[in-house]
Amino acid sequence: MEKKIVNNYGSFDKVFVKGKNATLFDDSGRRYTDFIAGIGVNCLGHDYKPLVKAIQRQAAREIHISNYYLSDAGLAFADELLAATGFDGGYFGNSGAEANEAAIKLARKYGFLNGGERRHVIYTLEQSFHGRTIATLTATGQDKFHPACFAPYVEGFKTIRPNDWDAIQTAFDDTTAALFIECVQGEGGVNLVDAKWAQAAAEAARSAGAIVMTDEVQTGMGRCGTLLAGEQLGFNPDVVTLAKGIAGGIPMGACLFRGKAAHVFAAGDHQSTFAGNPLACAAGRVVLKTLTAPGFFDEVNRKGEYIRNTVKNWNIPIVTDVRGKGLMVGIEIAHSVNPFNIEVKCMDEGLCVSTAGSDVVRFLPPLTISDKEIERGLEIFHQVLLQFVK
Repeated sequence: MEKKIVNNYGSFDKVFVKGKNATLFDDSGRRYTDFIAGIGVNCLGHDYKPLVKAIQRQAAREIHISNYYLSDAGLAFADELLAATGFDGGYFGNSGAEANEAAIKLARKYGFLNGGERRHVIYTLEQSFHGRTIATLTATGQDKFHPACFAPYVEGFKTIRPNDWDAIQTAFDDTTAALFIECVQGEGGVNLVDAKWAQAAAEAARSAGAIVMTDEVQTGMGRCGTLLAGEQLGFNPDVVTLAKGIAGGIPMGACLFRGKAAHVFAAGDHQSTFAGNPLACAAGRVVLKTLTAPGFFDEVNRKGEYIRNTVKNWNIPIVTDVRGKGLMVGIEIAHSVNPFNIEVKCMDEGLCVSTAGSDVVRFLPPLTISDKEIERGLEIFHQVLLQFVK
């Protein structure tokens, strides 16, 4: 497939044909345990019946109408999502990068309205990842995502080191439009952001006249054990971006805003042909209803804690750290072993995982993963790790 489409993906030579919850089957009928869920997208797993039925019903009624008009599915999902998250308004898009582009444009306009052209700088964190468009690549705080072949990059982005208390004392001034934080740095290595530091950084940015934004493309929609991971950091961002799991597998993103950021966008400022189409919104309603059911997040946190504690208790020497929140898990590997080689071996043995940063194996299983599927996946992972111990 890769040769026929593009050579960007670096895909495994594997063709999957169907799935059930956290289990996938390839075209030969072989079973795999899915610990990556489409990079956190399939939050309700594969073949989740309420989601399938909602998509089927909506497809028979109305798939797309364009943003010249409103849809009942779109209006309903907007109301439900805003009520659940506590935001005042929002923009629907098709991906995380698009959601972050919307946030960047909102921040730039906010800065212009509250300081003119001078207030345009957006601060992100070192080791962050915000997308693969030119603007979101520039916002990404990792040099490896800034190759010379894509230059020149967009001016007006700066980075600070997460959890660095000295950095926030001098970073923000009257040129700062926004501070943009990932609540957990997923692609950077599942790195945790200290809540007290995040609160202090947000306060410092706001004192300088900036707004505060969180990138919850990967951490949001229950991934970290609360609807928004920012709830655990405690600084009430003005803007949040969502994608990945928001519609359970249908491409969708969202940029939500409130307070000082609520009325920045005007008609025509930011649009997308496919944004908020009824099919995605119908799927999103099922996802939100499922996630907010009583006890759902308790189970997410229980399963995530069990996975982390189990891997820690193995005491395998090449595992140097196990961290994460909810069902976002990072296993740091000693520098003597390439995590990608572990990913490849896991695939050979029937387990889908991914890597993050330079030294981390990452788990992002469906939030609905069963205990039996967890045990099956951990058994494979354990055996694979032992093969790399010398």
